[in-house]
Parts: sequence; C-alpha cells; structure tokens
Amino acid sequence: MQRLQVLLPRGLRLGGLRASASLAARARAPAVRPRAPPAGPGPRPGLRLRLSPCSRPLRQPAAAGPDAPPSRPSTMERPGAGGINSSESENVSRKKEMSEEFEASTVDSLINMPFATIDIKDDYAITDVPQIKLKRNIENEQIKNDQIKKKKRQKDYQPNYFLSIPITNKEIIGGIKILQNAIIQQDKRLAKAMVSDGSFHITLLVMQLLNEDEVNIGINALLELKPCIEEILQGKHLTLPFQGIDTFGNQVGFVKLAEGDHIIPLLEIAETAKKTFQEKGILAGESRSFKPHLTFMKLSKAPWLRKNGVKKIDPELYEKFISHKFGEELCSRIDLCSMLKKKQSDGYYHCESSIVIGKKPVGIQDLINEALHRERMGLKAKVQQIKKLLLKPETQAKIRRELFEGRLIDNSNQANHVEFSATLT
Repeated sequence: MQRLQVLLPRGLRLGGLRASASLAARARAPAVRPRAPPAGPGPRPGLRLRLSPCSRPLRQPAAAGPDAPPSRPSTMERPGAGGINSSESENVSRKKEMSEEFEASTVDSLINMPFATIDIKDDYAITDVPQIKLKRNIENEQIKNDQIKKKKRQKDYQPNYFLSIPITNKEIIGGIKILQNAIIQQDKRLAKAMVSDGSFHITLLVMQLLNEDEVNIGINALLELKPCIEEILQGKHLTLPFQGIDTFGNQVGFVKLAEGDHIIPLLEIAETAKKTFQEKGILAGESRSFKPHLTFMKLSKAPWLRKNGVKKIDPELYEKFISHKFGEELCSRIDLCSMLKKKQSDGYYHCESSIVIGKKPVGIQDLINEALHRERMGLKAKVQQIKKLLLKPETQAKIRRELFEGRLIDNSNQANHVEFSATLT
C-alpha cells in the first residue's frame, strides 16, 4: 500500500484515501435499531440526559414469560467507556474484515490500471521529461546558439584579408604612374589619395580571418584552390588586358579590365575560390557581384579631403585616359594578403601564402624566387607546428619534469654540472 501511494499522483491518492475512509466508517458504524417510544412523560426526542454515576439506576432483568426472548447476562460499564457486548463485537469484526477485503480489491484494481507504474516527480504530478525529448531540446538549443553566433559574426563582418593577383607588368605600372601624375598636376590635394605602385593588384576575394588558426585554415584553402584553378585553365595562360578608366560612386578610381575571353575563366576562378573558402567555415565574399578592377586612387585614403571640399573624383581629371590601353598582365600567382599588417619593403601587402598558376616563361630569377618562396613557406609551416607542440599541456609537463630531474642530477653530481656548463659555453 505504501508503494502504491508513492507511485500514484497526489489527486488519486487523496481520492482513494477518502473512498477507503468513508467505506470503512460505514462498515464500522453499528446498525440502527428502531426504539419504542418511551412511556409516559420523559425528555423530548433528540435530547439526552446525562446522569451522574451515582444517580443512574441499575437495569433490572425483565420478567420471564413464554414469549420473552432468553435473558442475556448484564455487563458492567465504566461511565462514558461505551461498552460493547459479544454480539456487537462479532458484527464489528466481521464488518472490519469486509472493509479490509474491499480495500485490498480496490488496491488490486488500481495496480492493474495503466498509470500505476508512472513515476511521480513531485506532489504536483509532474513526470520526468523523456531522455530523447531532453536530448532533442539540448540539440535544438545548441543549433539556435550556433545560428545566433553566426548571425552576430555576419553582422560584424569586416574583411581583413583578401586574395590578390599582383600586377607586375612594368608597362601597366608605368601607365598608371603617368595617369596619377596627370591628376595630381590638376589638384595637388589628391596626391594622398593615390595608391602606391607596389600595391597594384586585382582583388579576387575578400574574407575575415580573426586569429592565427583561421589564417592557417585560409592558407590550406588557398593550397586546395590550386588544382581547381589548373582544371579551369586547362594548361592555358590567363592574360588580363587593361584599358580605360572608371569609378565606383566617384569615390574609387580604377583601370578597367578589357572585355574578352579571359573574363569567363577569371569569374570561374573567383567563384571557385569563394566556395572553397566558405566550405572551410571562413566568412568570404561580398554582397555585390565580383567586378575585377585595378584601383589607382581612392578618397578614403585621405579623409581630410572631404573637409576641404573634395567630395568626389571629377571625371575631367582623367578624361584623357578614358580609352587608354595600359597593357596586359600574365597572371602567374595568387597571394593571400593582409589588409592591416605592415606592408613589405617594396610597398606590396603582407603575404601569408601564395600559389603559382598557369604557365610562365621560366628564367633563372624565376627559379630562384620560386625556391625561396617554397623554402620560406616550409619554414613557416614548421614554426607553426613547433609552436602548437610547445603549447600542448603534455609537452609542457614533460619539459618541466625533465628540467626538474636534471636539477636533481646536478645537485647530486656537482662535477658533472661544471663539465656540462663548460660544454654549453
């Protein structure tokens, strides 16, 4: 019975207890017998006169007659004790047994009900949440948190790295310098808005890399991009001709990429690069469509120009170069560059890694540069591996243990310590 009370909800327990109590009370109540109305004057019905023990008269046995029932032995009662004769005692015992049997049958019927084995969490009948549902809620919460983090990062998306196709053709660089000098002669204030000749490039893709680990992921993505580019080019050269001038909102001036068959593979390379980096979990790309261009000036390099009245680039400044042919660039390299880190000595951006694409005439200097580049990238990769190894807790614990054991040995053998020190010096 106690086990059932633990298992059943509170409402069912209370209802069962009330039913059992009422049934038991009815079973224990003595049968009501009709009484003959009292003869002669007496107290009113419904009123009881309580007599003191001394004044209560003793009940005398009735006279025996042919129709009278056999006499019963009288019993002595303590005042207020409520004595019970043997026949009433038997009735009470029999009814008590019937009540217990009814209660037992009720318990058995409740046990067979489907809710009898439900675990109760508390007095309010709250059942335990199933483990599958709990696990699903945890997974949904994790997905929700990841989505919030992703949206927050996308909201704070500020590109700080980019894929660059460097411009190395001296004819193109020389033509842009002539263009810049012609603009500066017309307005000397614009000298601070010009891009240095060592920084000329085509931006293939912009991205956000927040730490060293993400930079390494970007380097791996760039290396994976190389076979994809080779498949797009199919052993052909990628030549980029430049002709004419245009602006973005009269704020950024650039040399246009001429129309031709080179546009399709260049767009394919840009789209493949975006997909490759995004598959690595890197935020890459822009909302606007990719438009290859060669920037030579931008007003944002000198914010004070706006205060001095220079709010846009006047088309008259470059009208002589509207259809000018600047030359062709044989694309042979793609670099992963930083927008914020200090530039190199030649004015080009800080380069994290590079890949060589297409076919290019091979000379002695090209072989030397390629070998130096590979050596530098190999050393950089090894340094990163050593750094990660030293940051591991087990490596640091091993170093401490070896240093501690070495000190114990040195303390026990001073002569060996002197020889060891001499060797190090």
